[in-house]
Amino acid sequence: SLSTMRNKTDRNDARGIAQMMRLGWFRAVHVKNVEMQKMRTLLSNRKLLKRKLVDIENHIRGALRTYGLLVGAVSRGRYEERVRELIHRTDFVFTTMIETMLDVRRAIFEGYSRLHRMLLQVVQHDPICRRLTTVPGVGPVAALSFKVGVDDPLRFARSRTVGAHFGLTPRRHQSGTSIDYEGRITKQGDVNVREALCEAAASLLMRVRTWSALRAWGLRIAKRTSMMCAIVAVARKLAGILHRMWIDGSDFKVGFGAKVTRKLKLRPAQ
Repeated sequence: SLSTMRNKTDRNDARGIAQMMRLGWFRAVHVKNVEMQKMRTLLSNRKLLKRKLVDIENHIRGALRTYGLLVGAVSRGRYEERVRELIHRTDFVFTTMIETMLDVRRAIFEGYSRLHRMLLQVVQHDPICRRLTTVPGVGPVAALSFKVGVDDPLRFARSRTVGAHFGLTPRRHQSGTSIDYEGRITKQGDVNVREALCEAAASLLMRVRTWSALRAWGLRIAKRTSMMCAIVAVARKLAGILHRMWIDGSDFKVGFGAKVTRKLKLRPAQ
């Protein structure tokens, strides 16, 4: 490889690249089409505005807490109204500073809402995304993130390898017969897709009440190990399921099993 060459020159670099091309010591990078790149930009812009929105809200909460004013649990739509109620009786300087931050927050919130509505429209008019959202826990953001991350489903020969592509499989260290253990997940690939799959898995396990074989399988893992391990395992399984649904054009199958229910001592949702 190029790193083993003693002297780094343009001539040696060209020779090394030619050798790698001749021997096949390289892996071609998949280039997404223009439409997928646009959708990726939409997702990244929305995520950026959401992160900034949360930062400003937390900053305002901290500033108010210094004066003994607590915002408390409030919806995003009533956040500004609640803050104005708290600063109503404070001094002019403090009120002006907080109102300036509220003006910035309002502008960011309007931009975030506009991008979120655009994302929902894209998913609504995309048959693949609509099919993926039939999986419990998978929302519009997760469906579009997965589609953008995969781009071309045919580049994966097997659905079970999709989870590994997005870094959801554990690392493995093996040496001889004495050392063989698995570590944390690799966290390779698109971090946005990995986060979206983990959020969908968490929603499936902790918020969705509709029973399914996938949820039962995840709860078994949570009972045996931890909820975090179960979320990662279900996210990895979701990656393969979503890919297979995309390839086959099939709908999600609940796969309810009474045997699993008895083992977990849980009752299915009525």
